[in-house]
Amino acid sequence: MTTSSNKEAFNLERFLRTRSKTFLDKIAGAVNSTGILPNTITLLGLIGTTIGAILLATGKIQLGGLVILVMGPVDALDGAMARLRGDQTEFGAFVDSVTDRYSELVIFAGLLAFYLQQTDWLNCGLVFLAAAGSVMVSYVKARAEALGFTAKVGILSRLERYLVLVPGLIFNIPWVSLWIIAIFANYTALQRILTVRKQAWEQKKLLTYPSKKQPGTQK
Repeated sequence: MTTSSNKEAFNLERFLRTRSKTFLDKIAGAVNSTGILPNTITLLGLIGTTIGAILLATGKIQLGGLVILVMGPVDALDGAMARLRGDQTEFGAFVDSVTDRYSELVIFAGLLAFYLQQTDWLNCGLVFLAAAGSVMVSYVKARAEALGFTAKVGILSRLERYLVLVPGLIFNIPWVSLWIIAIFANYTALQRILTVRKQAWEQKKLLTYPSKKQPGTQK
């Protein structure tokens, strides 16, 4: 029997990509016509984000936030370019995912460098917790999928973290964004862990590992 619980949960990233598809495809088509490859755009986005992070480290929080804001749409552009080229590959998706992690961590590194110069240990701790939570959200999902589970639940995935962080930078109140991410990114990771645990229990895989052959035994 089908119930409402079986309905797919609302996904903000998918919603925005759907709404902006026509506009994004026009830009992606124009960039494709120049001969630039999707992976090149991915790397350019990482370079731009790194420049924004350097600005954060030097205390230019608002300017760094504006640069990071401009680099944000690049994350969607490379995927649209690959789709229009009919060139979507597993390696391309891998590169995109890896650069996403680096882009997010380099922003936290910029904030950490800034707060270290200010000897602001509280906000240094917040940066660590926010970065740890962000990494764990992605890691739990990747590890779960590698084991045959799904873990797409949670209130603060990468897009939501971006939408929380960038306004805090532009309005020069990064600590507000850090508090939100530090709390809710780790909460999201916990949500995903519990979701995987529930699936494992239902599939009778909870804490079950392949047995290892002991030395001296034969089968």
